[in-house]
Amino acid sequence: MGWATPYIAKLKDGETVSFRPRGNSMQGKIESGQLCTVEPISDFESLQKGDIVLCKVNGNEYIHLIKATQGKRFQIGNNRGRINGWISTNSIFGKCIKIED
Repeated sequence: MGWATPYIAKLKDGETVSFRPRGNSMQGKIESGQLCTVEPISDFESLQKGDIVLCKVNGNEYIHLIKATQGKRFQIGNNRGRINGWISTNSIFGKCIKIED
């Protein structure tokens, strides 16, 4: 169980969630403590490079960027140059639609 587990459960039930992630890996896109609103994804084909998603990579939960796409695979990374890895649609739980203080 990770920090995002309760939000992932709600997204899987079709609910939109809001939370304040902590950390600096997305600095410049999301500052630590900003309120992020994430909605479930109904159309994975609409996801593209630059979208911010709530996902799981190698067992870890992240709200990170899609850095590249390859068919139904997505490369996930932060806003500081780190790449977390490639995942499929079943590891993406929602897309960030709003960031506010």
